[in-house]
Amino acid sequence: MIDERHHVKSLLMRESLIDKDLVAATDDQAPVVRMLPMAHVVKIGGRSIVDRGRSALLPVVETLGTILETQKLILSTGGGVRSRHVFSIGLDLGLPTGVLAQLAIADALGNAHILGTLLAPHGVVAIPPEMFGHLLPLFLRSAPGVIFNGDPPYSLWEHPPEVGRIPPHRTDVGSYLVAECFGCASVTLVKDVDGVHEADPKEHPGAPLIREISVAELRERRLPSLPFDEALLDLLERGRLMRRIQIVNGLKPELLAAALAGETVGTIVHAG
Repeated sequence: MIDERHHVKSLLMRESLIDKDLVAATDDQAPVVRMLPMAHVVKIGGRSIVDRGRSALLPVVETLGTILETQKLILSTGGGVRSRHVFSIGLDLGLPTGVLAQLAIADALGNAHILGTLLAPHGVVAIPPEMFGHLLPLFLRSAPGVIFNGDPPYSLWEHPPEVGRIPPHRTDVGSYLVAECFGCASVTLVKDVDGVHEADPKEHPGAPLIREISVAELRERRLPSLPFDEALLDLLERGRLMRRIQIVNGLKPELLAAALAGETVGTIVHAG
């Protein structure tokens, strides 16, 4: 008698998900789908741009408005000085890292609404966090761009940092993770420096600018400070769809359009 029952073939069905060989084999499956390959992720710094007020933010908004006429943008914001104030209070009170991460989300969301208000004439709005991931493709189909608070939603489940208690996954990380998940065209971090320098340019104005560098080279140089969340280095190395980011100076907003066109106008950090 012929057995005509249907059997489901599965790589993982009878296996342990902590088996290293099995986990490695998952990279041999079908290529990862790019859900939003036409969209660019642009992170607007909270402390570096938004906190400076109209002198810095309005020129960036004007530039973004022009870019939105031809490009699809996923904009994110940082919390800026308010997050740092909340961290100071929370640390003084002994609050755990997960609670600090939850508090930071609220500050970044405030800046998202500020940016959303300024870009409202272009049809861009800030999406509530609980709707963002599920409805992002729909919003981008009907609008030229969307805005979200850049903090990843680890919240109370934030990973313990290697040093100290400050949440390691902040708004640069959240912006990158959105681009990696949705397979976006690029990630651009808009800061108040020209990119990665050999030393902090605010303390050493003559420090040379590094135009392009790999994660491995950055680790070897052990620079005392970076203009982005250090956790990004680990993520870039592990990324499947997003293998590079660019840091540009938002105080020179004309550079932003060039960056989205693929030009190197700041610092490119790549997986290597």
